[in-house]
Amino acid sequence: MVDDAYGTVFHVPPPAEELPQRMEELCRFANGETPKVFIHPVVRAIALHFWLAYDHPFCDGNGRTARALFYWAMLHQGSESDDNGLTYFLLAQVKVIQQAIANLHAYLERKAGEVGALQQRLEGMDGLNHRQLALLRHALRHSGFRYTVLSHQNSHGVSHQTARSDLQKLAARGLLLPGKDGRREIFRVPEDLSARLPG
Repeated sequence: MVDDAYGTVFHVPPPAEELPQRMEELCRFANGETPKVFIHPVVRAIALHFWLAYDHPFCDGNGRTARALFYWAMLHQGSESDDNGLTYFLLAQVKVIQQAIANLHAYLERKAGEVGALQQRLEGMDGLNHRQLALLRHALRHSGFRYTVLSHQNSHGVSHQTARSDLQKLAARGLLLPGKDGRREIFRVPEDLSARLPG
């Protein structure tokens, strides 16, 4: 699966036992054997890129391999049409890039506002270190998330005791809910965390 340092899962690929068949199907599609209808070479290349990244067959390098497959498909199948001119394709790509830049600016503006509001709320809390602030930023976006001493320790490269102390202090302030998962100590994000912050 694809996750982050806190254990947030972004993608769960299909079961590994399906990979041989899925890779055979991907190869047939890449070579134009399937389906028996016309698919524009650019669309086929994009689909191959997505397919390989979705199936995630390797422990590492899936993104690089998917991009290489995309480039191979573009070169192998020939993306030119319209009397072998690429003008239409280049113009389409420029529009995509322009839209991506506009979306990025809007996203950054929105995030800057959110971060500013969050910083104001967290400023009212004395005695928090940078690790605890980072955890609270994550926690505000992931209600119900469960942290462990080990996950916090690994995320920040600190000792077991330092990580445990960080979490216990946040729990003592009511910002995390302590509990147990078997013998393992866990700290869960309360549903009303934002309401528990000052301001």
